[in-house]
Amino acid sequence: MTPMELAHCTLFSLSSSPKLCINPQKIIRSLNINHISPHSTSISTGSLLNSRTPRLLMANARETSAEIETSVTERQAQTTRFEIFPGNPMPFGAVARDGGVNFAIYSGNSVSATLCLITLSHLQQNIITEEISLDPLINKTGDIWHVFLKGNFDDMVYGYKFDGPYLPEKGHYYDSSRIILDPYAKAVISRGNYGELGPEGNCWPQMAGMIPSPNDEFDWQGDLPLKHPQRELIIYETHVRGFTMHESSRTECPGTYLGMIEKLDHLKELGINCLELMPCHEFNELEYYSYNSAMGDYKMNFWGYSTINYFSPMIRYASSGIRNCGREAINEFKLLVREAHKRDIEVIMDVVFNHTAEGNEKGPILSFRGTDNCVFYMLAPKGDFYNYSGCGNTFNCNHPVVREFIVDCLKYWVTEMHVDGFRFDLASILTRGSSLWDAENVYGSTAEGDMLTTGTPLGVPPVLDMISNDPVLCRVKLIAEAWDCGGLYQVGVFPHWGIWSEWNGKYRDMVRLFIKGTDGFAGAFAECLCGSPNLYKDGGRRPWHSINFVCAHDGFTLADLVTYNNKNNLANGENNEDGENHNNSWNCGQEGEFASISVKKLRKRQMRNFFLTLMVSQGVPMIYMGDEYGHTKGGNNNSYCHDNDINYFRWDKKEAASSDFFRFCHLMTKFRSECESLGLNEFPTSERLQWHGHLPDRPDWSETSRFVAFTLKDLVKGEMYVAFNTSHLPANVTLPNRPGYQWEPLVDTSKPTPFDFFSDDVPQRERAIQQYRHFLEANFYPMLSYSSIILLLKPDVDADAYFTP
Repeated sequence: MTPMELAHCTLFSLSSSPKLCINPQKIIRSLNINHISPHSTSISTGSLLNSRTPRLLMANARETSAEIETSVTERQAQTTRFEIFPGNPMPFGAVARDGGVNFAIYSGNSVSATLCLITLSHLQQNIITEEISLDPLINKTGDIWHVFLKGNFDDMVYGYKFDGPYLPEKGHYYDSSRIILDPYAKAVISRGNYGELGPEGNCWPQMAGMIPSPNDEFDWQGDLPLKHPQRELIIYETHVRGFTMHESSRTECPGTYLGMIEKLDHLKELGINCLELMPCHEFNELEYYSYNSAMGDYKMNFWGYSTINYFSPMIRYASSGIRNCGREAINEFKLLVREAHKRDIEVIMDVVFNHTAEGNEKGPILSFRGTDNCVFYMLAPKGDFYNYSGCGNTFNCNHPVVREFIVDCLKYWVTEMHVDGFRFDLASILTRGSSLWDAENVYGSTAEGDMLTTGTPLGVPPVLDMISNDPVLCRVKLIAEAWDCGGLYQVGVFPHWGIWSEWNGKYRDMVRLFIKGTDGFAGAFAECLCGSPNLYKDGGRRPWHSINFVCAHDGFTLADLVTYNNKNNLANGENNEDGENHNNSWNCGQEGEFASISVKKLRKRQMRNFFLTLMVSQGVPMIYMGDEYGHTKGGNNNSYCHDNDINYFRWDKKEAASSDFFRFCHLMTKFRSECESLGLNEFPTSERLQWHGHLPDRPDWSETSRFVAFTLKDLVKGEMYVAFNTSHLPANVTLPNRPGYQWEPLVDTSKPTPFDFFSDDVPQRERAIQQYRHFLEANFYPMLSYSSIILLLKPDVDADAYFTP
């Protein structure tokens, strides 16, 4: 056992005696004592600390009542802090009602349970304020422990102790010395400030759950779901802390929900109408805490893909921290959602239901493991953890108890926190069969055939079935990262019920390969432009089921994609052995940021090409935070551990790019939102879209083609011509002939700012466009290497004058 584990085992060695005050008549009524068999025997509570559970002698109800009353009287003498009643098994968690709080928690394999109540001051000292032993005959229904308390809960949090077998080889990790966090806790209280160690340098100080109050309220000011059609979304993936932590943000509360609110107008300016938050469920940023000699600082779990509790917002993203037992942190998250909605921006959450922070058998016992390890995790017959997540454990998503937990959690965030949808990290794990899964156990019949091996992909995964048919969740955005670390890749075939969309990883790969000039991908690129009908059409889905992206948090940024051929992860302190080796990137001729002027110009051109591709593709575009100004991580494609400038949005850099690349991005998103044809509900057909090559109506799909062009009819803009030349050679393009009309340039990525996008505010715009006139009158356009263009069809005024009698 490591020193850290030993320290964890000794937490809360000092505690007060358990105290209980029960109304025996209410106990008898709740037990319906007259109908209990006289042959029933009492249930041992095992090693429950200081328990005095009454033995119920069933000779008759009067004897039973007397014995309970005697036991209760002895307990009443020990405390006057709380009135204690049997409670109800539903709903799960701590719920304020009827002048008190009901506590209910699932733990099917435990033999005893103790509710621990702790004041905030005692929490810091590892002292339990009150322990309430739960009687399995009074406080347990089925596999659910429950109790109802009345009293003063001010400044108080809670947790549980469970006793039972500690047999890892059978999947059990019960340890009655540990305080376990309720999986349904609505706020997790431990450390209040991001990155600060706990008492005595502890990275894992004791955690406890907020006890709700009937006075917990938030003024939503009439907020209602925006319900944007998904085909109209432009998604922005961002990190709450990283977005405003850099000093150049000049926010009052940097790195917090409130700090993000101060910068929401930037997203509005960029044209974003959907904000995708990287994990905001409670996690421990100190999970990887260790000195990193490569950077001279300490590693953090910055990204947060290691959930401790799925109901609690990340407390240390709130400026208020643990103040008021986390209630103010909850309200700060709600405020972020409300203010985003005021700006017509939806909020979706990145959720990690594939694994938790408890890791494998060597990991800490925090919540799920100490509650019922063999239920919440996928286990092999000898207790080993399946690791389809690559993070030590795999959440047992299709177990009946776990899938109900997942649905409850998602509905809570929709109904109570007003979020608009979810992106599911490593979502393919949600399709895998649970431990000892069989259809008879799950469905009551052999609908899926014989018993399946744990982790087998299911045709109709129960948890996805529940989510997809839930009357609340079926109306929100549901986005799957349709793969996992166990080799299951389901892009295009993820079970969808007609409502799930997917991170289109194939779009990312094909677009990267074609734009950098790789032979053999012209046809695949064209499919991407159409919303990937090769992946989604046969399954009955639409273009908007494809979430298109070139870059995301995991991998190169857009600027690094055109600057580095190879990852540069030395800053992670892992000898550059971590991170993806196959990035489909191209440095444009020189490796790294220090390059010639010509190389830098080509890089900017390529960045424009990528962004333009995103904006003219059918499907839903997603932009990664900072790509709109060209953020660089120095070639680091796995920046999970850096709480520093590598991951911070640089507002000073954004301001410097406002008249350059940011301007281009802003104008492209605006153009997309104005076009009726760039967010189609159906895949485009020949009635609307035509393919071209260097000559009209003659597309080149050969293995050596590096040119793709198309015309698209738009009910607002008219007709547009879009072309991509990813060859190292310039191309002379003959444009489709439209009598009485003439093509007018709108975008040319080979041109310097502001002539890369001919917006109305371009100085001497008409004179600049006239420079193209002699080409366009001949339906001809010269394209430089590695460039893309958009032309709009306009009435030919000169032609009208010529033909007028």
